[in-house]
Amino acid sequence: MDRERDQSVVVAVVTELRFTQRYRDYLEKQKLLDKLHRVEKLREGTVALPVLAESLSEQHLQELRNRVAPGSTCVLTQLLDPLPSKKARVCSPAQRLCREVRHWVEDRGVTWSAELEADLPRSWQRHGDLMLLGEDCFQGTQWKSLQPGLWETVASAFGVQRLAKRGRVLPDGIRTPSVTLLLGDHGWVEHVDNGIRYKFDVTQCMFSFGNITEKLRVASLSCAGEVLVDLYAGIGYFTLPFLVHAGAAFVHACEWNPHAVVALRNNLEINGVADRCQIHFGDNRKLTLSNTADRVNLGLIPSSEEGWPIACQVLRRDVGGILHIHQNVESFSGKNPQPPGSSNTEKEHLLHPQRSIADEQGNGTTGDFRGEMLSSASKPEWKRWAESAETRISSLLHQVHGTPWRTRILHIHAVKSYAPHVDHVVLDLECRPVL
Repeated sequence: MDRERDQSVVVAVVTELRFTQRYRDYLEKQKLLDKLHRVEKLREGTVALPVLAESLSEQHLQELRNRVAPGSTCVLTQLLDPLPSKKARVCSPAQRLCREVRHWVEDRGVTWSAELEADLPRSWQRHGDLMLLGEDCFQGTQWKSLQPGLWETVASAFGVQRLAKRGRVLPDGIRTPSVTLLLGDHGWVEHVDNGIRYKFDVTQCMFSFGNITEKLRVASLSCAGEVLVDLYAGIGYFTLPFLVHAGAAFVHACEWNPHAVVALRNNLEINGVADRCQIHFGDNRKLTLSNTADRVNLGLIPSSEEGWPIACQVLRRDVGGILHIHQNVESFSGKNPQPPGSSNTEKEHLLHPQRSIADEQGNGTTGDFRGEMLSSASKPEWKRWAESAETRISSLLHQVHGTPWRTRILHIHAVKSYAPHVDHVVLDLECRPVL
């Protein structure tokens, strides 16, 4: 009797094999199919489809017999110890973590509670064999008495060897991450994006997975023979794509985080482009470089505005160049995100920005193309910010060089959503001296 009570039992609808798909479609539509257990073949060519018995009615059975599959056998049976479905066998990382931590905690005499479960990680980033946990986890005092064994259990649940926990970014001007190494000897990790190797210490440097679209776009640009100034190089997020894939002749990389500079120097070496890059360590606002760049990358958010004067300073005085200006732009809810008159051509312009930029740069016509180019922007807030930035840059160019310059908005590209109603965008701005 005890053995029988321990057995798992589910209710199933039995019918002939040829009617299985009709039954399945009907049961799924009525939300009666038990998806945690597998459909089983029985003797004499019949099939049992597990169902949610509490929702099943005689009317459903009549519908199956008379309308869904007229003439079919439709009877109920019980399956003892039914086989779990593939879905039931798949355990999410969060479920596996909760299960393993709970068992480990209870084995040490600690009562599991809803508070402890709510304090488990809800977000994380995998960096090879290191898992970086979000900041809002393991904050309860009960966890302290369970360390360091707790961290080995968490790492095992994730299938990694090292563990770290993220904190708030430090307000030190260089965006140093506040990361605590919980398990392991060091925080150095490696990522490969688009064939480029990035090595860095997660406890000292930040890495944004969301910037991959912009790194791919940068890599697709044609920069052969160009000199580029990257004012916020970091570990080489954009410096490397410009050198490795876009074919830039030389890059001046500016960075004031000493830990990022160590990583940048190493990344230039392991990607074989160290001979085409000079690192300028320190505050880029004090950069003495001038009259050099065909392109300037200003990859800093929430705003790179403090770098705009130096960006104007380093542009070539004879022919000017292109500025890639990053910015977080607030978008107000309730606004129509798509400007009137949008067309399929404009959508294609968004999907293929590198082609449209190349076409625009190859056009020898001068003048204000703002209306045409801004049609590709999908939010009016982006357009207003871009026009404001263009006006400010035009004024700065005049101040820095003492002569009038012509500016032209080439493209506004969305990188990622940074926060609710806040978009990280990039403005490609062409700047040419009036000869």
